[in-house]
Amino acid sequence: MSQETKILIADDEDRIRRLIRMYLEREDYIIEEADNGKDALEMALENNYHVIILDIMMPEMDGIEVCQKLRKEKSTPVIMLTAKGEEANRVQGFEVGADDYIVKPFSPREAVLRVKALLRRVNVSSFNEQDVVSKDLLVFPHITIDYDAHRVTAEGQEVSLTPKEYELLCFLAKSPDKVFNREVLLKEVWQYEFFGDLRTVDTHVKRLREKLSKVSKEAAKMIVTVWGVGYKFEVDDK
Repeated sequence: MSQETKILIADDEDRIRRLIRMYLEREDYIIEEADNGKDALEMALENNYHVIILDIMMPEMDGIEVCQKLRKEKSTPVIMLTAKGEEANRVQGFEVGADDYIVKPFSPREAVLRVKALLRRVNVSSFNEQDVVSKDLLVFPHITIDYDAHRVTAEGQEVSLTPKEYELLCFLAKSPDKVFNREVLLKEVWQYEFFGDLRTVDTHVKRLREKLSKVSKEAAKMIVTVWGVGYKFEVDDK
Protein backbone atom coordinates (compact mmCIF):
# COMPACT_ATOMS: atom_id res chain seq x y z
CA MET A 1 0.00 0.00 0.00
CA SER A 2 2.62 2.54 1.05
CA GLN A 3 4.60 2.24 -2.21
CA GLU A 4 1.56 3.43 -4.14
CA THR A 5 0.65 6.22 -1.73
CA LYS A 6 1.23 9.67 -3.26
CA ILE A 7 1.50 12.75 -1.07
CA LEU A 8 1.78 16.40 -2.11
CA ILE A 9 3.71 18.78 0.18
CA ALA A 10 2.89 22.43 -0.53
CA ASP A 11 4.98 24.96 1.39
CA ASP A 12 7.03 27.95 0.26
CA GLU A 13 9.83 27.08 2.73
CA ASP A 14 12.26 24.68 1.08
CA ARG A 15 13.59 23.58 4.48
CA ILE A 16 10.12 22.52 5.67
CA ARG A 17 9.41 20.59 2.48
CA ARG A 18 12.77 18.79 2.63
CA LEU A 19 12.26 17.82 6.27
CA ILE A 20 8.75 16.42 5.79
CA ARG A 21 9.78 14.72 2.56
CA MET A 22 12.74 13.00 4.19
CA TYR A 23 10.60 11.47 6.93
CA LEU A 24 7.70 10.49 4.67
CA GLU A 25 9.99 8.86 2.10
CA ARG A 26 11.28 6.62 4.87
CA GLU A 27 7.73 5.20 4.91
CA ASP A 28 8.02 4.52 1.15
CA TYR A 29 5.49 7.17 0.22
CA ILE A 30 5.81 8.88 -3.17
CA ILE A 31 6.31 12.59 -2.53
CA GLU A 32 5.73 15.56 -4.83
CA GLU A 33 6.24 19.22 -3.94
CA ALA A 34 4.88 22.67 -4.67
CA ASP A 35 6.34 25.96 -3.41
CA ASN A 36 3.29 28.17 -4.03
CA GLY A 37 -0.48 27.89 -3.81
CA LYS A 38 -1.19 28.24 -7.53
CA ASP A 39 1.05 25.30 -8.45
CA ALA A 40 -0.29 23.29 -5.51
CA LEU A 41 -3.87 23.69 -6.72
CA GLU A 42 -3.01 22.77 -10.32
CA MET A 43 -1.12 19.66 -9.17
CA ALA A 44 -3.91 18.68 -6.76
CA LEU A 45 -6.54 18.91 -9.51
CA GLU A 46 -4.45 17.10 -12.13
CA ASN A 47 -3.25 14.24 -9.88
CA ASN A 48 -4.87 11.83 -7.45
CA TYR A 49 -2.99 12.29 -4.18
CA HIS A 50 -3.86 10.31 -1.10
CA VAL A 51 -3.00 13.24 1.21
CA ILE A 52 -2.07 16.89 0.65
CA ILE A 53 -0.01 18.73 3.28
CA LEU A 54 -0.85 22.38 2.73
CA ASP A 55 0.78 25.43 4.29
CA ILE A 56 -1.62 28.30 4.96
CA MET A 57 0.75 31.19 4.20
CA MET A 58 2.02 30.79 0.62
CA PRO A 59 2.66 33.11 -2.35
CA GLU A 60 0.37 33.22 -5.42
CA MET A 61 -2.56 31.75 -3.45
CA ASP A 62 -2.86 30.96 0.26
CA GLY A 63 -3.69 27.52 1.60
CA ILE A 64 -7.24 28.50 2.58
CA GLU A 65 -8.08 29.49 -0.99
CA VAL A 66 -6.36 26.39 -2.37
CA CYS A 67 -8.43 24.15 -0.11
CA GLN A 68 -11.62 26.04 -0.91
CA LYS A 69 -11.12 25.67 -4.68
CA LEU A 70 -9.99 22.05 -4.32
CA ARG A 71 -13.13 21.12 -2.38
CA LYS A 72 -15.31 22.22 -5.31
CA GLU A 73 -13.72 19.47 -7.40
CA LYS A 74 -12.23 16.81 -5.11
CA SER A 75 -12.39 15.26 -1.65
CA THR A 76 -8.64 14.65 -1.29
CA PRO A 77 -7.67 14.56 2.43
CA VAL A 78 -5.90 17.78 3.49
CA ILE A 79 -3.61 18.49 6.46
CA MET A 80 -3.05 22.21 7.03
CA LEU A 81 0.25 23.63 8.27
CA THR A 82 -0.29 26.70 10.47
CA ALA A 83 2.00 28.94 12.48
CA LYS A 84 1.62 28.95 16.25
CA GLY A 85 -1.15 31.27 17.39
CA GLU A 86 -3.02 31.32 14.06
CA GLU A 87 -6.21 29.93 15.59
CA ALA A 88 -8.43 31.98 13.28
CA ASN A 89 -6.69 30.41 10.30
CA ARG A 90 -7.18 26.92 11.72
CA VAL A 91 -10.89 27.65 12.08
CA GLN A 92 -10.96 28.86 8.47
CA GLY A 93 -9.11 25.72 7.41
CA PHE A 94 -11.72 23.46 8.96
CA GLU A 95 -14.53 25.56 7.50
CA VAL A 96 -13.23 25.15 3.94
CA GLY A 97 -12.81 21.41 4.38
CA ALA A 98 -9.37 20.65 5.89
CA ASP A 99 -9.27 17.31 7.75
CA ASP A 100 -6.47 17.99 10.23
CA TYR A 101 -3.76 20.53 11.00
CA ILE A 102 -0.20 20.65 12.28
CA VAL A 103 1.11 23.69 14.17
CA LYS A 104 4.61 25.01 13.37
CA PRO A 105 7.15 24.43 14.81
CA PHE A 106 6.42 20.71 14.74
CA SER A 107 8.20 17.41 15.04
CA PRO A 108 8.54 15.65 11.67
CA ARG A 109 7.50 12.48 13.49
CA GLU A 110 4.20 14.21 14.30
CA ALA A 111 3.70 14.88 10.59
CA VAL A 112 4.26 11.19 9.82
CA LEU A 113 1.85 10.09 12.55
CA ARG A 114 -0.87 12.47 11.37
CA VAL A 115 -0.46 11.35 7.76
CA LYS A 116 -0.68 7.69 8.83
CA ALA A 117 -3.76 8.40 10.96
CA LEU A 118 -5.47 10.15 8.06
CA LEU A 119 -4.59 7.34 5.66
CA ARG A 120 -6.06 4.82 8.08
CA ARG A 121 -9.30 6.81 8.25
CA VAL A 122 -9.52 7.06 4.50
CA ASN A 123 -8.67 3.37 4.05
CA VAL A 124 -6.38 3.87 1.06
CA SER A 125 -6.41 0.20 0.15
CA SER A 126 -10.08 0.42 -0.74
CA PHE A 127 -9.52 3.01 -3.49
CA ASN A 128 -8.53 0.38 -6.03
CA GLU A 129 -10.60 -2.52 -4.76
CA GLN A 130 -13.78 -2.82 -6.79
CA ASP A 131 -14.87 -6.27 -5.66
CA VAL A 132 -14.91 -5.87 -1.91
CA VAL A 133 -17.19 -8.25 -0.05
CA SER A 134 -18.54 -5.95 2.62
CA LYS A 135 -19.63 -7.28 5.98
CA ASP A 136 -19.87 -4.00 7.88
CA LEU A 137 -22.82 -2.02 6.51
CA LEU A 138 -25.28 0.55 7.76
CA VAL A 139 -28.35 0.40 5.51
CA PHE A 140 -31.12 3.00 5.71
CA PRO A 141 -33.82 4.18 3.33
CA HIS A 142 -32.07 6.37 0.70
CA ILE A 143 -28.52 5.88 2.07
CA THR A 144 -26.01 3.08 2.72
CA ILE A 145 -22.69 3.37 4.56
CA ASP A 146 -20.16 0.64 3.74
CA TYR A 147 -17.46 0.70 6.42
CA ASP A 148 -15.34 -2.02 4.79
CA ALA A 149 -15.05 -0.08 1.54
CA HIS A 150 -15.25 3.37 3.19
CA ARG A 151 -18.06 4.21 0.78
CA VAL A 152 -21.34 6.09 1.01
CA THR A 153 -24.10 5.58 -1.55
CA ALA A 154 -27.40 7.41 -1.82
CA GLU A 155 -30.11 5.79 -3.94
CA GLY A 156 -27.38 3.45 -5.24
CA GLN A 157 -25.08 6.27 -6.40
CA GLU A 158 -21.72 6.86 -4.72
CA VAL A 159 -21.24 10.15 -2.84
CA SER A 160 -17.72 11.56 -2.67
CA LEU A 161 -17.00 12.84 0.85
CA THR A 162 -13.93 14.19 2.61
CA PRO A 163 -12.71 12.16 5.62
CA LYS A 164 -14.31 14.62 8.06
CA GLU A 165 -17.62 14.67 6.20
CA TYR A 166 -17.59 10.86 6.19
CA GLU A 167 -16.77 10.66 9.92
CA LEU A 168 -19.51 13.17 10.75
CA LEU A 169 -22.10 11.19 8.78
CA CYS A 170 -20.98 7.90 10.34
CA PHE A 171 -21.08 9.32 13.87
CA LEU A 172 -24.63 10.61 13.44
CA ALA A 173 -25.84 7.50 11.58
CA LYS A 174 -24.56 5.13 14.26
CA SER A 175 -27.12 6.65 16.66
CA PRO A 176 -30.24 7.24 14.57
CA ASP A 177 -32.66 9.84 15.92
CA LYS A 178 -30.32 10.82 18.77
CA VAL A 179 -29.66 14.54 18.97
CA PHE A 180 -26.04 15.70 19.40
CA ASN A 181 -25.09 19.26 20.25
CA ARG A 182 -22.24 20.97 18.43
CA GLU A 183 -19.82 20.69 21.36
CA VAL A 184 -20.21 16.90 21.44
CA LEU A 185 -19.77 16.63 17.67
CA LEU A 186 -16.67 18.83 17.82
CA LYS A 187 -15.20 16.64 20.55
CA GLU A 188 -16.13 13.26 19.06
CA VAL A 189 -15.55 13.91 15.35
CA TRP A 190 -12.75 16.48 15.47
CA GLN A 191 -11.25 15.40 18.82
CA TYR A 192 -10.77 19.02 19.88
CA GLU A 193 -12.33 19.75 23.25
CA PHE A 194 -10.50 23.08 23.44
CA PHE A 195 -11.26 24.03 19.86
CA GLY A 196 -14.31 26.16 20.44
CA ASP A 197 -15.52 27.43 17.05
CA LEU A 198 -18.88 25.76 16.46
CA ARG A 199 -19.12 27.10 12.89
CA THR A 200 -16.83 24.21 11.93
CA VAL A 201 -19.67 21.77 12.65
CA ASP A 202 -22.31 23.89 10.88
CA THR A 203 -20.14 24.27 7.79
CA HIS A 204 -19.50 20.55 7.51
CA VAL A 205 -23.17 19.70 8.01
CA LYS A 206 -24.08 22.19 5.25
CA ARG A 207 -21.49 20.72 2.89
CA LEU A 208 -22.56 17.17 3.71
CA ARG A 209 -26.20 17.98 2.95
CA GLU A 210 -25.25 19.68 -0.32
CA LYS A 211 -23.30 16.63 -1.50
CA LEU A 212 -26.06 14.21 -0.54
CA SER A 213 -28.69 16.47 -2.11
CA LYS A 214 -26.98 16.31 -5.51
CA VAL A 215 -27.64 12.57 -5.51
CA SER A 216 -30.75 12.26 -3.32
CA LYS A 217 -32.75 15.06 -1.72
CA GLU A 218 -34.36 12.46 0.56
CA ALA A 219 -30.94 11.35 1.85
CA ALA A 220 -29.97 14.98 2.52
CA LYS A 221 -33.16 15.46 4.58
CA MET A 222 -32.01 12.70 6.96
CA ILE A 223 -29.47 15.14 8.46
CA VAL A 224 -31.86 17.16 10.60
CA THR A 225 -31.25 20.41 12.48
CA VAL A 226 -32.80 20.47 15.93
CA TRP A 227 -33.03 24.20 16.54
CA GLY A 228 -31.33 25.42 19.68
CA VAL A 229 -29.76 22.02 20.30
CA GLY A 230 -27.79 20.47 17.44
CA TYR A 231 -28.16 17.78 14.78
CA LYS A 232 -29.47 14.25 14.36
CA PHE A 233 -29.69 11.54 11.72
CA GLU A 234 -33.42 10.97 11.32
CA VAL A 235 -34.79 7.66 10.05
CA ASP A 236 -38.40 7.64 8.86
CA ASP A 237 -39.81 4.16 9.44
CA LYS A 238 -43.06 4.87 7.68
